[in-house]
Formats: sequence, structure tokens, C-alpha cells
Amino acid sequence: MPDAEENRNSTIMPLRLYNTLSRRLQEFEPLDPPRVRIYACGPTIYDFAHIGNFRSFIVYDLLHRYLEWRGFEVRFVMNFTDVDDRTIHAAAQRGVRIDEFTPPFAEAILRDADALGIQRVDSYPRATDFVPQMVEFVERLVANGLAYPTEEGSVYFDISEFPEYGKLSGIDPDTVRSGARVAVDDYEKEDARDFALWKAAKPVDVETGAAWDSPWGLGRPGWHLECSVMGLSELGDTLDIHLGGEDLIFPHHEDEIAQSEGATGKPFARFWLHIKHLLLEGEKMSKSLGNTVSVQELVDEGFEPAAVRHRLLSAQYRSELNFTREGLRGSAAAIQRLVDFRERLREVPVSDSVQGTRVHQLIHEARESFQAALDDDLNAPNALAALFGFVREVNAELDHHPVIPPGDRDATLEVLASLDRVLGLLEVASAERALDSDLASWVEERIEARSEARVRRDFATADRIRDELAARGVLLEDTPQGTRWKVVRRGVEPS
Repeated sequence: MPDAEENRNSTIMPLRLYNTLSRRLQEFEPLDPPRVRIYACGPTIYDFAHIGNFRSFIVYDLLHRYLEWRGFEVRFVMNFTDVDDRTIHAAAQRGVRIDEFTPPFAEAILRDADALGIQRVDSYPRATDFVPQMVEFVERLVANGLAYPTEEGSVYFDISEFPEYGKLSGIDPDTVRSGARVAVDDYEKEDARDFALWKAAKPVDVETGAAWDSPWGLGRPGWHLECSVMGLSELGDTLDIHLGGEDLIFPHHEDEIAQSEGATGKPFARFWLHIKHLLLEGEKMSKSLGNTVSVQELVDEGFEPAAVRHRLLSAQYRSELNFTREGLRGSAAAIQRLVDFRERLREVPVSDSVQGTRVHQLIHEARESFQAALDDDLNAPNALAALFGFVREVNAELDHHPVIPPGDRDATLEVLASLDRVLGLLEVASAERALDSDLASWVEERIEARSEARVRRDFATADRIRDELAARGVLLEDTPQGTRWKVVRRGVEPS
């Protein structure tokens, strides 16, 4: 992008990220600058994603966009887990194979991600496409003395042979009982035991197409193994950043470190960033509790995707976010302020003879505050505050200077677009609000009919037409120059 080098060179302070591995804020610099290699734990595609999943995906997107804005060359990989205990169980209940069962969920997740303006990443590997590499990886661990097969045809990682086990989570591996193993993918968060790399096939695995040949017999990969192999295959032995929800620290990410570093002898990931869970209307949300809500359900309730995106950005990623409908209505109003501000800028009268505005000073302050916020561990709320503070200050300046120099208008629109390349709010709002020519023609026709009714003093008809337009999200403003109109999404109080 045009200003990437400027953004990279005008850094106020170094980009600092909280590294779960070191338990402190650290200055970020990639291993091979300006290239950044990122792996994010994606969804397990046995069901539709809920808004809690999308909190993580929005944080992934914020980091992706910001690093590119800062001038880095990002290679970003997010996996889809399409074989594990849950996908197999759900496919068996449906009576289908996993390769038939899982794709619709992946497609739905990407559709919702597109609606929220989540930038597509470079690769979405699926676990079932990497089984040969997984078998080879397990063979390497066995050869290195870090894994052992069992009589039934499973292979386990021996955590006693990896002295640094527990360095990410703080789990004490000395508490493990000798020979204790765990085969399931989801187990107690404080229970350090040897974990399955390869699982001997059960009848349900075979029935659902989740079984492959291996040196240890028919079986399937363990969940933890999948992410290590996909990450290493796509990005190389050492990642710059590994992302995931806070619930994945142990055992999933701890086990990823052990098996990856045991196989390569190199650090697996230099930075580990973990996103805190989301509450829904003040309560913990989970599929098991049955209180989840999807992006599409929120859209069906009348909330535009830009408002959902704004709400998901409204708390710093390591802080709790209480996702509420009331908060969404506030986000909808915030989006409307942005849209109105951009429209005002586009329409403001300009003249080369005008001088004396503070616009360029405000632009400088906004960019500095915005970058300082995101350099401070992706503090999105402070970045939003910088953006909306800029909107407020420029609006006040326009109130005092109804005519401004064209350079001020152009520079303001340029910085607004630049900041939005990171936040993506106007981008999503614009896509959602785009009117086709037929609808625009209909709006103009109804406005003309309303004007004729007012000339006839048929105010009942005029009011009915206004209500008809409002029902389609079209807000009218009667001015001395005529009637103006704009699209206002539901959830926003007309102003």
C-alpha cells in the first residue's frame, strides 16, 4: 500500500506485544524482517461458528491489517480442524463421512468472515490434507526417543523426555504419574499426561472416513499434532507469532511446543498471543450451554456487520468483552457517525483562498495517537478513541470553517481511509450499504412523490412516504436546497 513505508518508518515507539511465553510485553521484530510468519488456530468445523469465535478472528484480522499497515510482509495461515473427536462424533450422528460433513461449516465461516470484513489469509490448511506429513512427523519423534507406540497401535509423546514441558502454561510436569496417558482431545486443564500423537482407529473412525494407514496400523492423527504439522509445513521451523484463544494455552499449545521443538530442535514460535473469552449479555457463552449467537443471527436481528465488527474491537484482546445488544446499538451509532463524517467531507465546499484551519495538525495528532495505541499491544479501544476524537475535532473545525482548502479535505479523507485500512469499519459499512441503481431510482421517485404531496398540502401522504422510506433504512433531511437522503441501518437512532 502507498503509505506502508511511511507507517513503518514513522514509528513513535516499537510495536510491543504481550508474549504468553515470557509473560511480559516485548518489542516485536520478526526473525527475517520485513517478513512475518503467523499461524492462527482456526475453528474445528463440526458446527457453525458463534460470535465468540469471531472475537478471535477479528483480533487475528486486526494484527494482520496492522502489520501490513506498518510495512511488514505478512504470510498468515489459519487452519481448519476437520478431523478430531468432535467432528467424527458429529459426522457419525449424521450418518455421513467427515469429508462430506465438514465443508459446509468451513464455507459458512468464510462467508461470515467476509461479511465482517475479515481479510482472507494466505492459506487455510485442513488437517486431512496433511496426514502423510503427520505420519512422517510422528516417525521422527519416535526415532528421537520422544514418543512411543503402544500395543493397540497408538503413539504417545513422552513428556518426561522434554525437560521444558510446561514453559508456556506454567504446568508442572513433575506432577504426572509415570506412564499416565490421555487419548481424548479435550482433557482437564491441569492434567499433565503423555498425549496421543497418533490414535489407533476405532470402528466409528473407519465408518466416517477418519482412518489412514500408518506404520502402527490404521489410525488417525491427534488434535495437537495437526496444528504443529500444518504450521511447520506452511511456514517453516520457527513462527514469528502463534495466535489462539486463551483456552488453548494448555494443553493444546503446550503440546504443540513440545512435539514441534522435539522434532526440529528449534524454537517453534517466538511470540504467543492469546485472546480472552467473550461474554454474551454478561454470561459465559458456549455451545454446551446452548447460549451462543451467530453473526447471521445478529444480521437477521437488524444489526449491520460493521456494528458487529466495531463491538468486537471495543475491548483490548486480553481484556474481557461483554457483548450486548445495547452495546451493538451504540456501535451502530458509531458507524453512522463515521459514514456521516466521510459524507460531510466529500461535500464540504473548498477554496484555495481559505487559510488558517487546524486540519493538518489534527491529522498529525490522530495518526500519532492511533499508532501509539496499536503499538501498545494492539490497544484497539484507544485506537478507536483516536479515530473518533479526530472525527469530533474535525467536525468542530468544519463548524467554524464552512469552506476549507481542498488540500485539507483531501488530506482528511486520505488519513480516514488509511486508519480504516486497519480498522475496516467504513470498508464494511460501505459494502453493506451499497445501493444498486434500481433501489436508488426508487428512492428518488418516492422523494419526488413526497414533494408533490407536500405542494398539494397532502401531508398524510407525505408522511406515509417518509415512513415507507424509513422502513427501507432511508433517512430524509429537508434543507433549503432540497431534500437530501442517506441510508441508516437499523439499530441507529435517527438524528
